[in-house]
This record gives sequence, structure tokens and C-alpha cells, in this order.
Amino acid sequence: MKYPNILEEELKNKVAQDYFWLYDCTKIIGKIDFCVCMHQSQTTDEVESLLWAEAKRGSSEVHKSFVQLILTIGKERTFDKYLPPAFLGAFDAEKIAFLPYSDIQEFFYLNDFNWNVAPSDHTTKEFQLIYDTVKNILDSKTLLFYFDRDDRDLQRFIRLNFQESKRGLTKIRIDKNNFISVYNKWLEVVKPTIAVDWEKAKARGIIDGDFYLADLLSANNVTLKDKLFVLLKSDHYELDREIDESGFFKKKEADFQDKQQAHTQFWNRYERPPKEEYWDYIVERRDLLVPQDIRERKGSFFTPRNWVALSQQYLTNVLGEDWQDEYFVWDCAAGTGNLLTGLTNKYNIYASTLDRQDVEVMHDRISNGANLLPDHVFQFDFLNDEWKPVSSGGKIPDSLFKIISDAEKRKKLIVYINPPYAEATTARTVTRTGKNKAGVSTEQKANHYFKSKIGSAANELFALFMAQVYEKMPGCILAQFSTLKFVQGSNFDKFKQYFRAKYLGGFVVPSNTFDNVRGQFPIGFTIWDLGTKEEIKNIICQVYNENEEKVGVKTFYGDLPKRLNDWFVQFEDKNGEEIGLLSFYPPDFQNNNKFSILSKPQARYCKKVTPGNIIQVAIYFAVRHCLKATWLNDRDQFLYPNDGWKHDKEFQTDCLIFTLFHDQNRISSKYGTNHWIPFTEQEVGARDRFDSHFMNDYINGKIKIEQATDLFQQEGNVPIKLQFSAQAKEVFEAGKALWKYYHQQPHNNINASFYDIKEYFQGRNEKGKLNKKSNDKTYMKLITQLREKLEKLAEKIQPKVYLYGFLRP
Repeated sequence: MKYPNILEEELKNKVAQDYFWLYDCTKIIGKIDFCVCMHQSQTTDEVESLLWAEAKRGSSEVHKSFVQLILTIGKERTFDKYLPPAFLGAFDAEKIAFLPYSDIQEFFYLNDFNWNVAPSDHTTKEFQLIYDTVKNILDSKTLLFYFDRDDRDLQRFIRLNFQESKRGLTKIRIDKNNFISVYNKWLEVVKPTIAVDWEKAKARGIIDGDFYLADLLSANNVTLKDKLFVLLKSDHYELDREIDESGFFKKKEADFQDKQQAHTQFWNRYERPPKEEYWDYIVERRDLLVPQDIRERKGSFFTPRNWVALSQQYLTNVLGEDWQDEYFVWDCAAGTGNLLTGLTNKYNIYASTLDRQDVEVMHDRISNGANLLPDHVFQFDFLNDEWKPVSSGGKIPDSLFKIISDAEKRKKLIVYINPPYAEATTARTVTRTGKNKAGVSTEQKANHYFKSKIGSAANELFALFMAQVYEKMPGCILAQFSTLKFVQGSNFDKFKQYFRAKYLGGFVVPSNTFDNVRGQFPIGFTIWDLGTKEEIKNIICQVYNENEEKVGVKTFYGDLPKRLNDWFVQFEDKNGEEIGLLSFYPPDFQNNNKFSILSKPQARYCKKVTPGNIIQVAIYFAVRHCLKATWLNDRDQFLYPNDGWKHDKEFQTDCLIFTLFHDQNRISSKYGTNHWIPFTEQEVGARDRFDSHFMNDYINGKIKIEQATDLFQQEGNVPIKLQFSAQAKEVFEAGKALWKYYHQQPHNNINASFYDIKEYFQGRNEKGKLNKKSNDKTYMKLITQLREKLEKLAEKIQPKVYLYGFLRP
């Protein structure tokens, strides 16, 4: 170890002196530990960074240091305030690692991620999510050097990649790493000076990002690419559409309100255009400049190149080696056309998109070698426009319309799409804290037409695309990226009655491999023959992980029986004494994080827990929580079981113990009597008598239950003592040790529940949520042991979840 036994600040100084002496390492950039910058020119206040790094004294795990750095940058949005560097880094006393910033740049623009956690807390689910997401990138892209062993190689790497020749430049170069950060600064400085009514422009689909591209890809204030939707012409912008309805002073030009002063001063700081090798990438990633609400409404999402290539291989497997010559292809949600990359027969390819701007981008790509025909690329609102050919005043090319209109030719048409996934409702809508997303699907003409045909599925844009293809082009082939809701979602029963087709093959991949797609769930590429009417029952998909490795198969079920909630309602006990509440969320994995047992209503729907249905409550609870949610099972439905569970007493008691000691059991004595203490006062050393002995008496067969729903009654309704499995006993004893330790504390709550005990030791943060851990080492040891025992009990329960039909494998 080169730098043993020194503090972190001293370590940073040593590394700066030994390896980065040519650069400025004194800058404080946000909350980043260590920054390497170019020496600043006197003519600009812009900081040009080469490296942002996380520093750790001693020896550390590089991956976790990178994750902490990413959380730090994302929480502070450092990339909005400073131009990002060429590299991110992490170092400790023995080693340093580098990662190109561009490899993780797009992750910072996810909109569904909670960036407000403490970056240094490695126990949060957010930390683990980033760790899981970027681990493979770090494994494959990180450059690692040990100070002692690799000293010469490290010096050479820095010399070649941290170019000293750039020192003192007055203009900063723009590349694929920083073009978005420069755009964010442009929004603050230049956009307000452009004479445009931006609200009216946005309503017409005109975005500020097109003005930024016109600026960026220009020299001497003249845009160099003439196929862009907006062009900079010296002292004004020109647009390729009528402007008078959009707030542009009734002309096709937009001027500057300050005689171009802010524009000139801003671009004096940057070197433009970027190197030509970056032009196509920047134009193709126009979607990153589109506001999130517009992306959701119009589906401006970028299909990763690796999944594009894999989908085309699957089309080859299904349709034969010559499919590109034998079939016509129409991408009717094309965006900038990247889904069509790799196709070879441009005479058989059509691409349409909602936005004229995207059409211009595709035309520009054609002029730069994209394998498309200009006349086959057209603006068309697939869900709203009239279906007429150009020759009759419509928008669809005549050659494509002839294919659509001919039943035989339609058999050779592939609708190849990655439609938008947004839906009108959100979680906040369901819980009555928000309202529908304006314009996502409810304002579509197709929504009104298909509402009666496909029911609530009409709230989802991708379902409207599927229905429109099915209606307008019967007999064609549909090859699409989408969620698998339409196969197994509970809101798609009516859709499946309408949409009948033969499944030909497909695969699923993690949703987080797509830009700006929210949540963790499978995105499938599935191929359907719409000419063969078959009920969607079960489909089998190959499973690929984020590294493009085939890791198995997954069956998605379309013929599911009733759901778990239908099973539980027969055990509602409206007359029994309430000892808790069961939050009654839809029975699938994506809702499990909200599902818990409560002392007071905190959810839209709750079911009463009573002495008469506590075993069924425990089964319901354990079945839903004993298996962890993953991206692959996220949409799996919990089902109405067979009767096997009724005769398995061990399964029932396993579920009861699992429920008593699970973190989602949020019973609290703050809101009434706590009936969930499974021990006696003597067992845990309580200093006074408990208010309720129900749970301990129930376990020991001392309570006579009158309700017929109770399972543990012998003939004559005589209660019996419950018998526990070895794994359940271990959980019970670990729980008892925790209770004992709690009752050794001064000023404790005699009637504390499991949830109360966790609150006592862990405390709450400023937002009122339980902290992830406690400073009490004994407590942390005991709670860790309890959770380890509970995990083993969960593993014992899991096979029976499938055996009794609560889930399908």
C-alpha cells in the first residue's frame, strides 16, 4: 500500500502532488471529494474538469466508491452547475480507478429515481439499485491501477488522456459527454432572449432543444446541417413550418430580444461545432432534449442498439433469412429512426413519427448515409390522423397505402415498433392524491374509439397502438417492444377478448436498460401473426440480462384464474374484534412495497384483521412477502390457490411466524392496544404487565375462537397449541432475544410492538421515515440475526407458494 495510515485529506494532497501536478487540483466542485481541472484562463470563469473522484482512506471497494460518487453527483445535480469531466474516478491508499463519464451519463437523467438519499449510506435501496445497475458497466469499463505495481502505466494513462495541451483554452470543447450540460446552461442564458412564446410553442410540439441544436451545430452563427427543423441564420432562427399560430410574431423566423448579446456572450465560451464524429450521435439523441411530459405523450424513447440488433435476429429466426426482401417494414412510432438501424432493404422500409422535427432528423440522417428513402419517411399521427394516401390529401405514402389496403400484401407487412409506455393514470391518481396525466392517452382519438372495445387498457398508449394496428391492418405481423401487461395484467382482460393473434416468439430484458423508462420490470420484444386468431394464453420468452446474456426462459400467463384478493374476501370477518388492518393493494409484486399490516388506515383499501381470520391474513401476507420482487417477476400476479394449503398446518404456522417478525408488519401501540406480542412478560423481562396477551394465548391454545374461519379448532371447537417447524422456532427465539434487549432499556414502552422496537433503536429522519440502521451495535446484531432467520423461513415457505397455486412458475 503506497499511502498507509494517512487521513483522507492528506491522501488527496499526496495523489494530487504525485500524479496530477500539471493540473489544478484545488477547485471545490459541489460536494465531490477530488477534482482535477485545467488551469483556468483569465478570459473565462468556466471550470473545465478532467476528473471527478471519490476518495477513501485505507483500502476500499472501488464499485461502492463509484456508486457513492454517482449518488453525490445525482443528488446535487453537479452536471447542471459545472461541465462534467472526461472521467469519473475512485481511489484509496493503494489504487485508483477511472470510468469514462459518457458510460454512465444517461443514468443521471432518470426521472423516477430518488436522489435525495445520503450518498454515504450504503444500506439504502437506492444505493443498491445503482450498484446493481452500474456494476456490469464498472466491471467492463473501469480502468484500475495500483499505485505501487502500476505506477508507470498510470503516469502514461494520465499523460495521454488528461491532455496538457488543452490548458488555458478560452473556449471549451463540446462532445457527447457534455452537450446536455451545455444545453442546461443554454436554457438559462440564451433561451429567455429568443422571441418565442414557449408555452404556445410547446403545445404545438416545438421544443427549445431544436434551437439549441441549431446553435450547437453551427459555425459563424450559421447552422451547418440544413435538415434540422430549426436553423440559425446569423442573427435569427428559421423554422420549417407556419409560425403564426405558435407565438412567433406571425412569421417563420424567431429573432433575439436583446440584439443577440446573450447568445454571443454564451457561445464565446464554447468551441462549436463539436468534432464531426459526434454530430450524428448528438442529433440522434435529440430525445434527451425533449421534456419528460412530451416524451411520455409522444413516446420519444430511444431503443438501445443491442436490443435493436437482437430483435432483428429474432425476426430472422421467425420469418427466415430472407425476411427483409420478402416483407415490408413500417415503424409507425419511429422517433429518430434508430429501431430501423441495421435493416438493409431501404425500398421495403417505411418510418413515420408524430413530430415534423423527427422527420427532419431522419432526413438529415439519410443525407449522412442512413439506409432509408426520403419519400418513405413521413409525419403521421398514428392514433389521430386520417388514414388516407398522399394522392387523396392524406399523409401515408401511396406505395404503403396500397400494401395496407390489400389483404394479401398485408400478410407481408411487419409493423415493427417501440411504442410509448406511458399511461393516463399514475400511482398518485389511484390513491386520489393526483390526477390523470394530461394528454397521455385520454385525448387520443383512438382512445375514444377503442374504449368500449378494450376497456381500461385504452388508458395505455402502447395498447392503443396495438389495437390500431389490429384494427387497421388485419393479417399483418406485429413485432413490438412493450411491457407484458397485455398478457397478464388484470386490467387487460377485455383487451385479450378483442386482440387475438398467434404468438411467434420473443424475449424480455430489464427495463432499466432503456433510457427514461420508469420502474424495474420486464420489457418484451414479441412477434405476433395477426392473421391467425388465437386466444392469448401462455407465452414463453427468452430472458436476457443487462449484459445481453441469455439467462433462461420466462412464461407469462394470459389465462390466469381469479386473483389472491378474490380468495381473501371470503375470509372477511366484519363482526370480529379488530386487532389490525391489512392494506389491500392489487396482488402483484409491483404493489408489494406498499402492502403491510397496520394499526390505523394509511391506504385506500384496508381489510380488518380479527382473531377469526388471523391465519388467513398471515398466509396472505407471507405469500406476498416471502419472495423478493425482481425486474423479471414485477408484473406476476398472486392467484386464487388450490385447497392444498388447508391441510398443511406447518405451512400455516410458518406463515404466522413470518408475519409476526416481518418489517412490513407495522402494528404500533401508538394507535391502540397492541395484540401482537407473542411472548409473556416473564420471557422478555418486562417490568410490568402487557395490556394484551392475545397473540401468546392464541399460539398456546388458550383462546376459543367462535368464528368459523379459524383453522386451528378441533372437534367441538376446542383450541389447540400451535406446533412450529424448526425454522419458525429459530425466528421465534431470535425475536425473543430482540424483545429481551429492548426491555433492558430505560424508559421503554411496555407494550411495544416489533415496529415500535425498531423505531426506538433506529429513530426517524427529517422526513419522518425510519432510519436504515442504529448506532446501537447490540441491536444491529440482534436485528440482523432475526432477519437472517426470517430469510431461511421465507425459503421454506417459497416452494409451497407455487405448490398451492398462489403463483405460477
